[in-house]
Amino acid sequence: MIRHLLIGIIALTTVFAAKAQPAFKGGQNALDNFLLSKIVYPEYSRQNCISGTVTVAFKLDKTGKVMEARVQNGPGIDLDDEALRVIRLTSGQWIIPADYSSTTYLFQPIRFDPDPTRCNSSTANDVQAAIANYRSRQELENAVTNYYINKYQGKADPSKESLIIALKKQLGFDDELVGDLLNQANEKLKQGDKEGACTDWNFIRNIGSDRADSFIEKYCSKKP
Repeated sequence: MIRHLLIGIIALTTVFAAKAQPAFKGGQNALDNFLLSKIVYPEYSRQNCISGTVTVAFKLDKTGKVMEARVQNGPGIDLDDEALRVIRLTSGQWIIPADYSSTTYLFQPIRFDPDPTRCNSSTANDVQAAIANYRSRQELENAVTNYYINKYQGKADPSKESLIIALKKQLGFDDELVGDLLNQANEKLKQGDKEGACTDWNFIRNIGSDRADSFIEKYCSKKP
């Protein structure tokens, strides 16, 4: 699943003007290229041509491991999750000065721009409507995933499954989406991000599909 991306990576800044700052191995260009190579455009935002900038705040320990990563500013949708994921993948890639304080937050803004060949007709109003829809549909999505989690545990009410199936259709939780999510998870697995892949596979399972079960069994510690 190849994504055509134009990711604007803005130079790293810090809260405080410390005497010495962490440096990504290879420099800023190496950081830019690393992030660009790791980003997998999230499925909802890809389908709806959503662009945006997500600023991630994070700390580094003395070994260069990313700690306490959080979204400082973002649209509040799946782009936020992907920005956090790729920042965490930089763990161990930092040169840490001896006098650096691990209590200092670093900030990395990441710009997402979808495939222009697909999205050149998308307007700002279209994007804002898609973002609003993402937020409003979360309650329905949770109803679906909670139902199947309970079903796997033998706790679901079978009489409600027809309603859940209708919700799945409304949300677009179909075989095509599952196929796209499987490709997305595969990209993350290739990057060595088993945790990110397992998140996608478990989501597939929790919308009532068994197409990710073999991957969960092989790579993930347990089914939810």
